[in-house]
Amino acid sequence: MLKNKLLLALFASVAAFNSHSQTLKLDAVIDSIKSSHPVVKMYDNEIRSMDEAAKGARSWMPPQVGIGQFMTPYDVRLWHREGDIPGMGSVMVSGEQMFPNKKKLDADERYMKAMSSVEKEKKNATLNELINDAKQFYYEWIILEKKLVIIGENEKILDFMIKNAEIRYKNGLEKISAYYKAKAALGDVKNMQLMFENDIKEKRIRINSLMGRNALVDFDIDTTYTLNDYSGLIFDSTLFYSNRSDLKSLDKEINLTVLKQETERAALKPQFGIRYDNMIGFGGQPLQYTIMGMIRIPMAKWSSKMNKANIESLKWKTYAIQSQKIMMVNEFSGMAYSMRNELELKKKQLKLYIESIIPALRNNYRTMQLGYEQNTEELFMLYDAWETLNMKQLEYVELLNQALKLQVTIERIIEKK
Repeated sequence: MLKNKLLLALFASVAAFNSHSQTLKLDAVIDSIKSSHPVVKMYDNEIRSMDEAAKGARSWMPPQVGIGQFMTPYDVRLWHREGDIPGMGSVMVSGEQMFPNKKKLDADERYMKAMSSVEKEKKNATLNELINDAKQFYYEWIILEKKLVIIGENEKILDFMIKNAEIRYKNGLEKISAYYKAKAALGDVKNMQLMFENDIKEKRIRINSLMGRNALVDFDIDTTYTLNDYSGLIFDSTLFYSNRSDLKSLDKEINLTVLKQETERAALKPQFGIRYDNMIGFGGQPLQYTIMGMIRIPMAKWSSKMNKANIESLKWKTYAIQSQKIMMVNEFSGMAYSMRNELELKKKQLKLYIESIIPALRNNYRTMQLGYEQNTEELFMLYDAWETLNMKQLEYVELLNQALKLQVTIERIIEKK
């Protein structure tokens, strides 16, 4: 009997432990995205595909082998020997092999090995977007939790007002109008609570999806946050070229274009080959052979037009990519400075709310509450004091939400690691 009770207690404690949701910090979410998001595996497979293809860069052209009749008359009787006159015709076995130019093989190998470098940077650029999407959802969840705390406090305050007003109204000490306003406000608070809780479920689903796991996995978040200081950061080309993966991918594309030009130039170099034919003659003819050296001359004017056109085309493509880089840096720099300016404004506004506005309104509400409890203030005055305080508290949280969004935007732009 005692053993059964111990087992039941053990199972109950395990169930209670498992009922608590896991708390995930932002760093854990980011690490999970880096390791488990499907796009990571997609890029890894694409990179592996290109690297595997590069292993065949130094392959030769396949040899050609042929067999058939050589200089054989249609009249079959002439195939046979007639006295001292040998027959005519023969069977020929031939083989041919072209030897690729070493410089062309080297150029092809460098080009194919460099192809995956662009995809690696594109992978990092995509991860930057996913990580900052996760940050945005995470911070929005924090804001929703803060709003729920305010809503919870408001529910208690309104419940106090309503119950107190009901007692006073029965005793003829209270007007009924403010009572109904408080009742309506309580209903509105409960409605907002439902909306915020539903929004939290949505953020949980979005974060789970980014982490590459079941969208319905339950977890909580760490509601601590930090507003970073970017006032000393210079948003110039040096910062963006060293940080942003999309700009690095453009650098890799330029390098790839240069390497492609080298392959086109190498294709203009001559290629050598050898051909060997062995003839087995009919009607007593001796064995014969032919051996020839061959050379392909792609640099001839009429055969090199395509290669030269490709080289010129790739040169202008390089110029286009360089212009794209300059355009992107200018855009990023302007956006970053604009976002930082707005962020600094939000920080100053938040400081005013924390140090001046909310404390003053909270003291005003407490004064009204004390006066109401001592029958020196009316319910509608207490309600107005609460309504003003509540409005400013929600304004503060919304300001914080905007500040965190600006911070995420800046970190997205500079691709903060």
